[in-house]
Amino acid sequence: MPLALCRVAIDTYRENVAYLHRECDLYRAEGFQALSKVEVRANGQRILATLNVVDDTAIVGHTQLGLSEDAFVLLGVEEGHPVSVSQAEPPVSIPALRRKIAGERLTRKDLREIVHDIAELRYSKIELTAFVVACELGELDREEIFFLSDAMARVGRRLDWHEHPVVDKHCIGGIPGNRTSMLVVPIVAAHGLLCPKTSSRAITSPSGTADTMEVLAKVELPFDELGKLVRTHRGCMAWGGTSELSPADDVLIAVERPLSIDSPGQMVASILSKKVAAGSTHLLLDIPVGPHAKVRSMPEARRLRKLFEFVASRMGLVLDVVITDGSQPIGRGIGPVLEARDVMQVLTNHPDAPMDLRLKSLRLAGRMLEFDPDIRGGDGFGIARDILDSGRALEKMQAIIRAQGEKPFDLEKPELAPHQFEVLAPEAGVVNAIDNLRLARIARLAGAPKARGAGVDLLARIGDRVEQGQPLYRVHAAYRSERSFAHQCSERDSGYGIGQADEINRMNVEF
Repeated sequence: MPLALCRVAIDTYRENVAYLHRECDLYRAEGFQALSKVEVRANGQRILATLNVVDDTAIVGHTQLGLSEDAFVLLGVEEGHPVSVSQAEPPVSIPALRRKIAGERLTRKDLREIVHDIAELRYSKIELTAFVVACELGELDREEIFFLSDAMARVGRRLDWHEHPVVDKHCIGGIPGNRTSMLVVPIVAAHGLLCPKTSSRAITSPSGTADTMEVLAKVELPFDELGKLVRTHRGCMAWGGTSELSPADDVLIAVERPLSIDSPGQMVASILSKKVAAGSTHLLLDIPVGPHAKVRSMPEARRLRKLFEFVASRMGLVLDVVITDGSQPIGRGIGPVLEARDVMQVLTNHPDAPMDLRLKSLRLAGRMLEFDPDIRGGDGFGIARDILDSGRALEKMQAIIRAQGEKPFDLEKPELAPHQFEVLAPEAGVVNAIDNLRLARIARLAGAPKARGAGVDLLARIGDRVEQGQPLYRVHAAYRSERSFAHQCSERDSGYGIGQADEINRMNVEF
């Protein structure tokens, strides 16, 4: 019994949702249940979707099947086109999922089946949540993490650049600012190493690398065009959402982030599967450590490093892990335009360039350059500094920007959100702590990353002496209401600690 396709203008965020009216003859005949999986077919295409039942004919009529925005685009046919709907076969991996929920250890075959079903969207949100929580509570062992990482890398597209080495850099996140990738890529590419950097958009942070790069250039590029760009310019900074690399990871992230679940095993599998699928042979991994970072202590960072090294070795990936200071934001800006300003100031050797962003980027770029067999260990930092100081990194960045599709950007007068306020020091003293999470929240309440010019501009850092009433940071908000939300949040807790110089808590001399 065919139905007429109807586009339902609802963004269901990475979940295909189908809508049937309760009085639809097919709904009654087939015994469909709300939240069950259905298979929708049209013109030789098929998708799986979660069924929602509606009672309002203004949404879906009795002879129609509605599809959410993502599902409609994926099916690829016009509104009104006849479609057929049937019960979807249950995922073959459900028995393995139940064993994991019971606390059992899973085999390679088990995890391959689970990942395949997840990538094929055969799992409902309830089943996905059960898998994520079971892995969190059951703590995947090292072998399971390798099996999961390998399975995720094998599902979807896998790239082969036909050269060696292919380098990449990744940070586990949690530190506002920290746009080192946008400096590392042009430095490394200017040297000649192949560095195809695909990055994510922000989900819970004020900006991701893709959001910041989008201030300067287009980041959503056709895959074939991206490949030509990388081969020509030796690097790119594009959004990875259309690349189909480790697609199961994108599905899992959509469940993990709202639950604030980021277990070590799932973090390792997410990062390494994406890098292996993207054709990387060498990876530099940045693990920031700080009281308000994802990793809070050096022992925890060392355990995580060993786990990454074990799985990377099993997957044939050369890995260099750098543990860095995550006690405060990197750079001055938090938010797309402010972070783009910081990056371009460093690239142009501007006198106001944030020195911490420059030095961290040079350190990371130097370690990446040492993946080149012709560079001796310890020489990378000096080579990276020469590439940056000489202007070669700026030239490479400008070439990548033009190739991706340049957007207007005035470094001296960046277009910032119009509604501003400053947060002032309540007393005189020395800044001894900055809460990364608090400042990120204030920046998001101000409108970042959706409003590119919104965010937080830092005016004081850890170790700086401030006087009472001196501005600690300036907030740029897109709308008056967002300014009000951000202001209320900053009044409850500014995110700054002020005390005496001897109270500054540095995590470790290794930094």
